[in-house]
Amino acid sequence: MDFVPSLPTLLAFAAASLLLAATPGPDMTLSISRTLAQGKKAALLVVLGTGLGIVVHTLLVAFGISALITASPTAFLALKTGGAAYLLWLAIQAIRYGSSLSVTKMTDAKGSGFSNVATGFSVNILNPKVVIFFMTFLPQFVRVDDPAVTGKLLFLGFFFIVIGMPVNALVVLAADWLAAWLQRNRRVMRAIDYGFAGVFSIFAIKIFFTQAR
Repeated sequence: MDFVPSLPTLLAFAAASLLLAATPGPDMTLSISRTLAQGKKAALLVVLGTGLGIVVHTLLVAFGISALITASPTAFLALKTGGAAYLLWLAIQAIRYGSSLSVTKMTDAKGSGFSNVATGFSVNILNPKVVIFFMTFLPQFVRVDDPAVTGKLLFLGFFFIVIGMPVNALVVLAADWLAAWLQRNRRVMRAIDYGFAGVFSIFAIKIFFTQAR
């Protein structure tokens, strides 16, 4: 199975993905808000929609980056360098501003199952930050000379979904007390911020030094 990354790469990717999924942000805010307003079933459909959005990002990144490698390995390395800089910027932003969790109970009428899935899908597919993140995050875990780069990018993208969706589902199931607990325990949220910043700084430094050799 050439498309499966090495165990160290897989463990590093899993740790980063889990930390990212557990960091309060737009997805978590949407999940909690929808749970409080419309119930757990509606919120779980939103989670499904966000997962489908990531599927689209994965396909675009996997085949787009593979084409870039074929056309210009140098351009791919430039993309990875830019990605490392972006990850470092995310780490700095996490320390400066911290995680944001703003939960407001929505008062709109209960939507259909399709509308809830579409809401989650649109939140991810139309968010430029998600597009940029996937373009810069996934390439950190593949090599320019890897003949199985497309398969590995696809595997990592779907692995990201496998890690992230259960976390989002747990957030939905625990939404009633999680929102209040996170807002009361700001020190915990700051600890998550520093963990997020530390992991992404390590990735950024690693890729900078790798390309310097």
